[in-house]
Amino acid sequence: MFSVRDLLELAFVPRIGPQKIRKLVAHFQSPAQVLQASPRDLIRVPGIEKKLASNIVHNKGGARFADDQLKRVNRIGARIVTLWDADYPELLKKTYDPPVLLFVLGKFNPRDSHSLAIVGTRTPSSYGQHIAETLARDFTQLGITVVSGLARGIDTVAHAATLKAKGRTIAVIGSGLDVPYPPENRRLQELIANEGAVVSEFPMGAKPDATNFPRRNRIISGLSVGTIVVESAEDGGAMITASTALDQNREVFAIPGNITDKRSAGPNMLIREGRAKLVQRTEDILEELGPQLRHLLKKDTSPETPVDLTLFERRVFDKLSNEPIHIDELAEVAETSTADALVSLLSLEFKGLVRQLPGKLFLKQ
Repeated sequence: MFSVRDLLELAFVPRIGPQKIRKLVAHFQSPAQVLQASPRDLIRVPGIEKKLASNIVHNKGGARFADDQLKRVNRIGARIVTLWDADYPELLKKTYDPPVLLFVLGKFNPRDSHSLAIVGTRTPSSYGQHIAETLARDFTQLGITVVSGLARGIDTVAHAATLKAKGRTIAVIGSGLDVPYPPENRRLQELIANEGAVVSEFPMGAKPDATNFPRRNRIISGLSVGTIVVESAEDGGAMITASTALDQNREVFAIPGNITDKRSAGPNMLIREGRAKLVQRTEDILEELGPQLRHLLKKDTSPETPVDLTLFERRVFDKLSNEPIHIDELAEVAETSTADALVSLLSLEFKGLVRQLPGKLFLKQ
């Protein structure tokens, strides 16, 4: 186990990056030895040029940065996990570019080796929200950890649905742990830290700059045996996560959607190009992952058909789907009055089978 303070000081060196830190530590055996090395010894390490060696030797401000980071971490009850610590996530360690430092609120758990990422657009449709909620709930029932990025939209839905189902979730953010982003998810971040972990490779105080998020995405996929893209434009951030997952030799899955909706363009393209497996049900993911989740395949995750419904409830319920339908249209196709349909829908809501959306729209839960 290496000194976290020495690693922080080394990480402060301009233009060093995780890959070169790993090379230097492997060569000198510890961060402290790297900091004490001469320029001549440093440039003997492949990939370390004279300018970087000089930066390491003349690392002004590094010690002050390290001390400040440790104070900030302690202030919010977080901790720093290094690449060489026993509880560093094994899945992430096996990727081509694992961070050497992870700032963590909460704790990692051995069950995180069975993690799946759910990612998607910041402006999901009701269909996308429903799919994300269903997947998160099904994964929780199987003991699978749900990983996402705490962004608005699908990420938020996935985290919240997991917590509601009493499951475990990991949020990977693109800012410092003490800079919750988006701001409205501050409370959600606290809840995730209590039931799972909030993770960042960015130092305390780091702002959510746009350049941070592509790097953040490689950690989302790196923590997961597979990544599911629910909805995304072709150039959306979720597509970057899918690409990093493929680069890391991890499975990618996509939810097919409406061909006229830009939010489905990304997943549909992944499927069309053969870069992602089409998902119609949770079992499609479990069966594809095979050996990694073999012990979970015995559990049936298919939704049970409700049997304790009255004749009127059944008539309404059978006309519902995952797509929202207006009460007037529902009453018409169910061949009942709007008032009677509303009574049945209220009863179905109490049973947890139906969800109401604004505008008197309803869909199956």
